[in-house]
Amino acid sequence: MSRLFAPTWKNYELIDAGGERKLERWGDIITIRPERNAYFGSVLSKSEWQKKAHFEFVEETKSKGEWKILKGSGDKTWPIQYKDVTLNLHLTNFKHLGIFPEQVANWQFLEENLNKGDRLLNLFGYTGAASIVARAKGADVFHVDSVKQVINWGKENMEVSGLADIHWVLEDALKFAQREVKRGKKYKGIIMDPPAFGIGAKKERWKIENKFPDLLETALQLKQNKGFIIANTYSPRLEAPEIQKICKEICNSELIQINTLSVKSTTGKILEYGQRTLIQ
Repeated sequence: MSRLFAPTWKNYELIDAGGERKLERWGDIITIRPERNAYFGSVLSKSEWQKKAHFEFVEETKSKGEWKILKGSGDKTWPIQYKDVTLNLHLTNFKHLGIFPEQVANWQFLEENLNKGDRLLNLFGYTGAASIVARAKGADVFHVDSVKQVINWGKENMEVSGLADIHWVLEDALKFAQREVKRGKKYKGIIMDPPAFGIGAKKERWKIENKFPDLLETALQLKQNKGFIIANTYSPRLEAPEIQKICKEICNSELIQINTLSVKSTTGKILEYGQRTLIQ
C-alpha cells in the first residue's frame, strides 16, 4: 500500500523520531512525545533531543501521563497558524495537543475540493481543524463529536480564526449520521476520524473493525453525486486489505483510494499513522 505524505507547513515540523518517541516543533515550541510507530532508532541523540525541547510527555499509564518542563516559561497553551486559520494548542494529560498534523493532507484536499456553500459533515471531529479549514473556504460545516470539552475547544478555534456559523453537534457521530439519512440530507463531503476503540455513554463497546461497515454505508447514503468521503482509521485490526474488502462489498461505482498517512522527519525518518481511505 502506497504512502500519502503530509505536505510540509511552516508551523509544524517532525524533527526526528525513534525509540518509540517523536521530536516535534509546533510554531516556536518543541515537544517530545511517545510514538509506538517509531520502533526504529533516531538520528539525533537523546541529549540532543533534551537540549532542543521545551516539554516532554512522561507516561504514567498507556493512556495518561504528565508534561515535564525542560525549558522556557512553561506556558501550556499557545496558538499556531495554518494559512489563515488559527489553532489553539493545549498540553493535555493524554499526550495530545489538539491537532493531528498528519491530517494536513486532508485539510489540503478540503481546500481544493470545497466551494462556497458546499455542505461538509465532519464526524468524530475532535477540536475542529478540518471543520475550520472547510469553513474558511465558505463551506456549510456540520461538526459532530460526543465529547463536550473538544466541542468547546473547536468553538475557541473557530472564534480565534475570525469565523462563525459552524454547526456544532454534541452527539454520537454514527447515530447522528444515520438520522441525517432518514432526514434525506446530502453532503458534498463527509470526513471521519473514528477511534480504534472506546466505551460509549451507556458502557457499550466501540471497535472500529466492527463499526466501519456501518459508518461507510451510512456515509455513502449521505454523499451527494460527485461528492467525496474521507475515512481515517488507526487500528492494526483494520488494515488496508480488510478496508479494501469492505469497500468492494459496499461501494458500487465509486473510485476508492487507500493510502497510509505518513510524515517524514527533517532527519529522514518516516512515521506511518494509519490508513486514509478516499471514496469519490
